[in-house]
Amino acid sequence: MNPIVTVQDAVTAFADFMEPTDAELDAIEREMPVILADVDLLDAYIVTLDRTPTELDNRRIRRARRRALAARVALLNQTDGVSLPGGAA
Repeated sequence: MNPIVTVQDAVTAFADFMEPTDAELDAIEREMPVILADVDLLDAYIVTLDRTPTELDNRRIRRARRRALAARVALLNQTDGVSLPGGAA
């Protein structure tokens, strides 16, 4: 006879206490421009994976790189007065 066992880990893996907190969701929302800029940069790189980049491709990559950098700078400027956890003094 085979014993009947529960799948406790599978059931509790999606419990309410495992959801992201409001603070975590706010952090994701603040970082969303950086995430989207990084996705655009990856898209620009992906287009050139199977061919030699043209001048237009190179411009697109440079533009996406500048956008990603600008988004990171903007995020850092927003959090200038905020204490970041785990950082050095």
